[in-house]
Amino acid sequence: MKAAVHHRYGPPDVVTVTDVPTPVPRGDQVLVRIRAATVGVVDSLARQGTPRYARLHFGMRRPRFPVLGSDFAGVIGAAGPTVTRFAVGDEVFGTTAPRFGAHAEYALLSEDGALEPKPAGLTFPEAAVLADGTALCFLRDKANLRSGQTILVNGASGAVGTVAVQLARHFGATVTGVCGGASAGLVRDLGASAVTDYTQADFTRAGQAYDVIFDVAGKSSFARCRGVLAGTGIYLTTAPGPAIFVQMPWTARFGSRRAVVAFTGLRSPDAKRADLRYTAELVASSELAAVIDACYPLERIADAYRHVDAGHKKGNVIVTMTGPA
Repeated sequence: MKAAVHHRYGPPDVVTVTDVPTPVPRGDQVLVRIRAATVGVVDSLARQGTPRYARLHFGMRRPRFPVLGSDFAGVIGAAGPTVTRFAVGDEVFGTTAPRFGAHAEYALLSEDGALEPKPAGLTFPEAAVLADGTALCFLRDKANLRSGQTILVNGASGAVGTVAVQLARHFGATVTGVCGGASAGLVRDLGASAVTDYTQADFTRAGQAYDVIFDVAGKSSFARCRGVLAGTGIYLTTAPGPAIFVQMPWTARFGSRRAVVAFTGLRSPDAKRADLRYTAELVASSELAAVIDACYPLERIADAYRHVDAGHKKGNVIVTMTGPA
């Protein structure tokens, strides 16, 4: 099978498409023929081996996971002898996180892994986008976002941000999105009642307080945002760093405003499957839609990485596979 492989850290060109052995399912394993997978910021960081402390997971001297990619959609191509949840030909979506491996024509998963039937009516790229449970975990589980609250999403036009805006609207919150001016219309269409162009204004100095600030872009900090958090407000960030690791336990014990970071890929397969089912329900009720900026064939994955690394995408970047039927 074809797979996008890298054996050293570096720029997009370290990733090359090559032939690797196709795995064989055993026991309760299923072999998924990947039709589409996301190329996200985490993939870019893993490809570069940054930040340095993340190499504890990515691999200290060289990549531990030569094939990157986590969120995918595809078709069951083969199944082990004890599989009961799926049959060959079933369309599925899910995630391989935290072990990657989805930037390939095939991926091997346990049938009890983070895998569910693909929502009806979605294309494979759309389903791959919505397999990511990051925004759901942060807003529902960490912030307990609810009707009547106010939330600011910093990085509202990106992969996680576009889902976060829609989920916040679904939960009944009043949403302010922060993004570049060119993406303001998109963010409003997704459910934001107000949009701040970060090139024109600093939301931390605007005088508006929020119950939740979701720093998807990882460009701000709890220290900068503390002054625009409501009395019992919570600052969420997807960007782990030394400061947040100190602030999270400290603010959990002292004061009323909290700082939170979460590693959503490390949750149990049971929790991830529940999120996939919840996502499918939102899709069925037209409460959630995928936002895709561009699709690239697997052979052009280096270009997909360049697109992500540029930092100006609207929604998600996808790679598609055209392997054997």
